[in-house]
Amino acid sequence: MPSLIDGPVSLRSLLRPATDDRRTKHGGGGGGGVVGLFKMFKLVPLLTTGSKMAALLGRHSINKPLLADHAPAVTLFGHRRGRLSLAIHEDTRAPPAFLIELPMLAAALHKEMATGTVKLALESDTRSARRRLLEEYVWAVYCNGRKAGYAIRRKDASDDERHVLRLLRGVSMGAGVLPPPPAEREGATPSNGPDGELTYMRARVERVVGSKDSEAFYMINPDDGSDNGADSAAELSIFLVRKK
Repeated sequence: MPSLIDGPVSLRSLLRPATDDRRTKHGGGGGGGVVGLFKMFKLVPLLTTGSKMAALLGRHSINKPLLADHAPAVTLFGHRRGRLSLAIHEDTRAPPAFLIELPMLAAALHKEMATGTVKLALESDTRSARRRLLEEYVWAVYCNGRKAGYAIRRKDASDDERHVLRLLRGVSMGAGVLPPPPAEREGATPSNGPDGELTYMRARVERVVGSKDSEAFYMINPDDGSDNGADSAAELSIFLVRKK
């Protein structure tokens, strides 16, 4: 199936040309599991797991983000053997401006990360003059040009999603493994739960508005481009388009 982002003119206008050779093949086909999630970008900072993670985030004030930066951010999170959720934040200390459960498993995204480029395209057939683009509800989801299915934007976060967003409140960027929600803690560790570890990745993004019907978010990668080996970070782009 042809790539959605290579088709419509409105989407092509949002594409940011590559400025280096980091799109060359990455070494190996690995990067599965949590390691694949970490290699999305170089970790600044790397947040650890379990009680250390909870203690670090618990000590932090809601009004003092770990990295003071007003750039928008995106968060991908979910259990290793479950589906991923995508959140777009205008302010990481506030509820997300856009929250959706993607119709794809975490393992599928890890596989795409191994290619070095991840392009998520969300397309809405609904058109309402009274709603902003990020307020549309029904979305067709494509990953690297292949249709993954349909998803509905959440108006309210689930208990598990609130748990993740609360732990990451004020975190500007990073990746790691989070403590499980309270309901999962009894008799289970993060690694032996029914759906595996609860992982997350948060990155700052550059926002490009093509029109009221098209927006794109490009990951701001702290990599300075000096390395060109197998450990180069993958590139993440998210496109939202509303059909005219």
